[in-house]
Amino acid sequence: MEKTAKVEYKALFLMLVVFFILFYPMLISIYVFLPLFIGAASYLLVEGLEKQKPRFIFFAAVYLVNLEVNLSLSLFLTIISSFIFYITVYPYLRHFRRCNFCKAIISVVILDLFYLGALFAFDFVFQTQSIVLDVILLYSLVVDMLVVVLL
Repeated sequence: MEKTAKVEYKALFLMLVVFFILFYPMLISIYVFLPLFIGAASYLLVEGLEKQKPRFIFFAAVYLVNLEVNLSLSLFLTIISSFIFYITVYPYLRHFRRCNFCKAIISVVILDLFYLGALFAFDFVFQTQSIVLDVILLYSLVVDMLVVVLL
């Protein structure tokens, strides 16, 4: 009996995660005050690469691509900036092994800054304006940090 209940909860949780990944970016394009969770999803991607968990990698990559498509941002820029972070900065953050909280917070802040830098570089090179810096981005960064702490 307990095994059946555990399987049902696992299936329900997986279904909720899939619905979140598929439909939350659509809600963000309608309601602009919702946080983007770019840092949290990128951190899940990096952790999936680090711990070799293909489910983390798949869900994070699908969410990030879906977010970029729904917000008309440059495609694969979040994944590319996450890979650059993973190769250049993340090996130095392994010194925070005892403080997972510190590693998560620092990673999310740096991932968000990497993405914003890549987005501004993309805008500069192609003479476009993808994003406007305002208080909503700061709010999204703070919520990203809180979500990663809860994960």
